[in-house]
Formats: sequence, structure tokens, C-alpha cells
Amino acid sequence: MLFVDGENLIFRFQNLAREHGIELREGPYYTRDVLIWIPDLLATTRFIVSQSGPEELQRLGVRAHYYTSTVGGEDLVGEARQKLWEMGFQPTVFKKPRNRTRTKGVDIALTTDLLSNAYRDNFDSAVLVAGDGDYVPLVEEVKRLGKVVHVAFFEGEGCGLSPELRLASDNFWHLNEFFLGSWRDHTAEDRTGP
Repeated sequence: MLFVDGENLIFRFQNLAREHGIELREGPYYTRDVLIWIPDLLATTRFIVSQSGPEELQRLGVRAHYYTSTVGGEDLVGEARQKLWEMGFQPTVFKKPRNRTRTKGVDIALTTDLLSNAYRDNFDSAVLVAGDGDYVPLVEEVKRLGKVVHVAFFEGEGCGLSPELRLASDNFWHLNEFFLGSWRDHTAEDRTGP
């Protein structure tokens, strides 16, 4: 199962894209300050590319969860949920106050879902897309249940990856080049057309 801390992901990648001169344009895979994903890649597809290309995480029973928040009314929450659902995610979208960049609801919902699915034996391995050190106790508890926990996030100065989270995981995948390359290609396609 895939669990994405979308609040963490969006703010870190927006900064990374800006540093690399990539202009993100709103569309099905991006809503400013709300959500980001890899263009043209369903959530249930393995997003770490091997030499043979993207690989499916598993053929049956896969779930991909995305947790984020948005400022505004129910229409914006609904729009974000729709986009995420179309990408193959089970979306959890919270409303947040205008003066906040993050909500505690995202961390709590992700933690609850990951832990409860582990206890129910709904997966053998989980992929956590997050960089926050607050997830270290969660990863350690899920591992105590006999599950494998992969962490995937951005690396480098200012990317927000907790060294403790990286070390707590069974495996770490850095997303910098994959996300940057995918979005470079996507924005180039936008400029040249299909």
C-alpha cells in the first residue's frame, strides 16, 4: 500500500521545482499548495522506475492513499478529491484555515490508516511518501508488526527529509530526479503540444 503525505510532498516539491527552473502549471496532476503527483502515472503503479520502466506494486488489492488539505470551501475540497481519485488514490482532503500551511489532520489520518491496515494484515509492505521525523514511531511500530516499510522522499539541503525517518525505514528511495525529470518532460510537452 502507498501512503502519501501530500502536504509535505507539495511544499517540498514546489521549492525543488523552483530551484531547478521548472514552472509548474495547474492541471490534473498539480494544484498549487494542495497536491502534486507524477504526470501520467497512476497511483497504483510503482513510481520507482527500473531499467524496464514503471512496475506495478502488485496486481490485486493495492490501495494508494493521499492526504492533503486546501484553503476554501467544499467545492475546492471536492475538486482536489476528484483529481486524486482520477489518479487512482483514495483521497483524504481537509479544509484548513487561511493562515496555516499544514494541518494536523493529515498526519493523524495517515498514521491511523497505515497503522490500522498493518494491524488488519492488509499489506506486506508499505510505501510512505513523507520526510517528517514525526513518522519515525509509526514506521517502527509497523515494522514490529512484521511489515516492510519503504520511505520515499526528496533528498538534499532544504528538502525536509528527517535522517531518523530514513534510518527507520527498511528501504529509502529518493525522488528528486524522478519527480524533476517527469515534470521537466511534462512542462516541455505542454509548450510543444502532443
